[in-house]
Amino acid sequence: MQEENKMNLLEEHYKNVISLLGEDPEREGLLMTPHRVAKAMRFLTKGYSESPEAILNKALFKEDYRQMVIVKDIDFYSLCEHHMLPFWGKAHVAYIPNGYITGLSKIARVVDVFARRLQVQERMTLQIKECIQQTLNPLGVMVVIEAQHMCMQMRGVEKQNSTTTTSDFTGVFNQAKTREEFINLIR
Repeated sequence: MQEENKMNLLEEHYKNVISLLGEDPEREGLLMTPHRVAKAMRFLTKGYSESPEAILNKALFKEDYRQMVIVKDIDFYSLCEHHMLPFWGKAHVAYIPNGYITGLSKIARVVDVFARRLQVQERMTLQIKECIQQTLNPLGVMVVIEAQHMCMQMRGVEKQNSTTTTSDFTGVFNQAKTREEFINLIR
């Protein structure tokens, strides 16, 4: 489906949503809202049209470096797939190269690709780890994500200060000593 057709359909759906909520979508302040929301949703879900593997492969370099590479405090914003409300936080990603490294910004871009999809934090953590492991084939990968969820803060249990932490790892990170080194370095 053409991008213009998708935008038109999304705008029409959001106009209907506004009406179903009891508002007048023809009111001056709401006239452009369906268009703006459709445009925002296309941006917030653009990860569906991007390949994280291609991003990593664009900056793949042969290098005989076998120590931990960490990119920490990667800010991200995502949408919870259960309520389509935002969750956001920081991702910390480490890998130990096995003959190849990638550009550091590419790690942050991989986080963004998976964050820009309807998500759950647990799956996002796993997807980032698996993508880096399968594409770079390092000795190991570890991902830790710390996030706050609006579905926990503004509805339901309404716990404003709750933070959710998830982690996943492969390879040499299965050793407690290596995991502890990573955790110490990101703190």
